Amino acid sequence: MKPVEAGPTLPLRERDRRWSGLRRIMRSRAIDAIVVGSFQGRERLESYLSDDFLDAVVVLPLDSPPVMLAFSPSRVSRAYESVRRGYDCWIDDIRIGYGGGRIAAILAERGLAEGCIGLVGFGPTAPGEMEGLLPLGFHASLTAALPRARVVDFTQNLTDFILLKSDDELQLLRFAARVSEEACQVMAEVCAADVSEATVYAEVMREIHRWGCDTRYPSFSLQSGPDNISWGVPRWTVRAEPPRVLQVGDVVQAEIHTIYGGQEAQVQMCIALDPLHPDLMKCESVARRSYDAGVRAIRPGITFGEVVAAMEGPFRESGCWSKTPLLHTFTFGSTGFTPLNRDQLANTQEGWIEGQTKVGIRRADLVLQPGMALELEPNACLGNRRINIGAGVVVTEGGCEELNDIPTRVFHRAGR
Repeated sequence: MKPVEAGPTLPLRERDRRWSGLRRIMRSRAIDAIVVGSFQGRERLESYLSDDFLDAVVVLPLDSPPVMLAFSPSRVSRAYESVRRGYDCWIDDIRIGYGGGRIAAILAERGLAEGCIGLVGFGPTAPGEMEGLLPLGFHASLTAALPRARVVDFTQNLTDFILLKSDDELQLLRFAARVSEEACQVMAEVCAADVSEATVYAEVMREIHRWGCDTRYPSFSLQSGPDNISWGVPRWTVRAEPPRVLQVGDVVQAEIHTIYGGQEAQVQMCIALDPLHPDLMKCESVARRSYDAGVRAIRPGITFGEVVAAMEGPFRESGCWSKTPLLHTFTFGSTGFTPLNRDQLANTQEGWIEGQTKVGIRRADLVLQPGMALELEPNACLGNRRINIGAGVVVTEGGCEELNDIPTRVFHRAGR
């Protein structure tokens, strides 16, 4: 096996950058404290303030040290095990408990019972969380215990702040991308006719974990077949259904969500077990040309929507349609779907499915800045045949830095 290396860690200057930056926003809005919880959400937003994940809620006051409230003693014990190994906790004041009432008591202890409290979780926080992730019980308990406080939404302030990555965060992201590259190489080596999807899944996840990384929901999307338009985790992970066995003529497609230190380096890996149907070969060309168009377009000052428009060019010319986004930000912000060429789905099952969705761009006006990270994931479809490739890039002063190579094109190998 290839030797692995340890990833970088975050220095305390990154903690100070995050806290001071968020406090500047709080001061500009006259907010006395913010409350950020994971609440089992995809992005684990608590982690951004704590460099940890304890299923906790963090209170960050404007003018006093933060407090973290974790519901389980075992989670706090594991935080202190890191300290014993020489890795300090970012937050000194860690308490055990749960609920909006306990958070209200912490705010009152800091003299903020009648203050302005910014609460994260009201609005969109991730795909599938478009109406937020804040538990009704938590909100009810918090507001009942603080009847004189003014509670305001701080969700987009936090998620927009997270979009701009520091040099220290980019080191973590590059490491996660490197591990994604290794995982793609393993996937390319494992995929062959007569191999089970379960074997592919196991070997890819083994490689990610071997490097000391993990995956973020949905962890590892994997679908195979010559005309499989579906997407997401393998069917056998969610129901009593045997894993599919790969065959000649398949494309084996994956979305791998490698995460390290809170930084997700997503990639779209596509392996062709040749020979392929001619429609798939056309889709391959369109997807790669769309990826190249996106890379060329990305630079500071351009809008997210303008990059999506550039990536649409090859679709407009070819007649291909796209099932999933062409582009999205790393961490929640903007997402770009294209409505082009969906008329080919008329009177089909897929047309009935897609006809119930609203296709478009979320926050097309987001202006790109150096330090933002984007996922280019062009997927080209003709009917039910689909090719999906792509990986992350970082916006730089002069354009963008590509984080991966292998998943940005289809990997071909003989079916047997």
